Amino acid sequence: MNQFPERTAVLLDNQRLWLEAVERVVERVGVDVVGKATSPDTGIALLAHHHPDLFIVDLKGVEREMDTATLLRAARETAPRAKTVVLSTYEDRRYIAAVLAAGADIYVLKRVNPDDLASTIRQAFENCVFVAGTRVEPPVVAAVAAPTRRLTRRELEILRVAAEGRTNAQIARLLTVTEETVKFHLSNIYQKLDVSNRTEAGRWAQTQGLLTMPAHAASM
Repeated sequence: MNQFPERTAVLLDNQRLWLEAVERVVERVGVDVVGKATSPDTGIALLAHHHPDLFIVDLKGVEREMDTATLLRAARETAPRAKTVVLSTYEDRRYIAAVLAAGADIYVLKRVNPDDLASTIRQAFENCVFVAGTRVEPPVVAAVAAPTRRLTRRELEILRVAAEGRTNAQIARLLTVTEETVKFHLSNIYQKLDVSNRTEAGRWAQTQGLLTMPAHAASM
């Protein structure tokens, strides 16, 4: 059964092998790939033609032909409803922040496990942000609704458990996931909270009241 009926995607990567690999992940989630490009100009043309819900681009390969800001701005103007997911090998925090500021919705390291990429795509289409007025305790609203702190349900769950002092291995066993998955989510958490490590993330969780909440509440 298609998880996201009628959702479509356009992919941009200068390496056809990676295009095929990403396409398999996207279609596994239930999103239909309607266009694949190996150059920025072709990618923008496909966005204009299809107006997809999702645009996945590997910047490293295509930024030789078009600078990052120009490409992301063109994508946003051409297909404003599309969620833009950037795949990249760059791990520099300043670079990541610049890419997000330029218009990307999600930044994913290219070495990520395919299952985590699939999870990211699902979360892009799910309503994981709570707003004031919903039946959620205020600390959770603050934690999720702040512009730079929009944590997913899984990220909130991992943050809370990590703040209790558990290791990545312990978290993985507790949540029945791989350690790589835990590391992936922690990296996203640090980026969203603008912190450098789990100690700082844990301190933030404590100030938001997450550590005093029932175990299920942080992930609802």
